[in-house]
Parts: sequence; C-alpha cells; structure tokens
Amino acid sequence: MSPQQDPAGLRLLTERCSLASWAWLWIGAGLVCIASAFVRIGRDWAGFLAALIPPSVWAVAYLLAVLTGDYARGGFVAVWYLTSHVGVIMWAATVPEHSVPSPPRRARKGKAL
Repeated sequence: MSPQQDPAGLRLLTERCSLASWAWLWIGAGLVCIASAFVRIGRDWAGFLAALIPPSVWAVAYLLAVLTGDYARGGFVAVWYLTSHVGVIMWAATVPEHSVPSPPRRARKGKAL
C-alpha cells in the first residue's frame, strides 16, 4: 500500500516536493540526533536543534491548512506536534546531567592517589 500523494493538511509541503522527499528531512534529523548522542554533554545542541525542525515544519503546515480552510482539523494535529514533539524536545534539552560521573583520575607511576 503506498501513502496518499496529497494527504489532508500537508498541501504546503506537497506543493514543494513529494512526501517521500520530505521523509529525508526526518531521516537527516535522525542521523544528526544519533551523531549528537556520542558527543560530550553540552556539545549535543545540534541534535536537539535537528530534532526540532521536522515536527515544527509539520506543525506550521497544519496551522497554515487551518488558516486557509484546507483542513479544519489541522489545528488539533498542529497542537499535537507542538506539545508531544516540540515541547518534549525543548524540555529534554534543559534537563541537567547530574548523574554523569567525572572521569577517573589515574595514578602516576610510583605514586599513590
């Protein structure tokens, strides 16, 4: 079964390119998030930024669909993306890393710690 070519509420996106092309936005963001998981704490901001982009784009598309009258129920979908995706990502970006242990100290040859 292939996906709809023009799903309700996403006209803003499908006028620019196909949904298959937009899928690469999600994939690219996911790859940046995976790469950011392996960098030092505090330097992983690119992952959080990348994670915000796809759901924000979808929320804007659905909000525009509501404002233009293309998809009246798009407001609910936009709120869902903004709360369950964007809101949670923004909250996660602010959670402090208290449980990260400091690196162990090494003793020099012949000297005790």
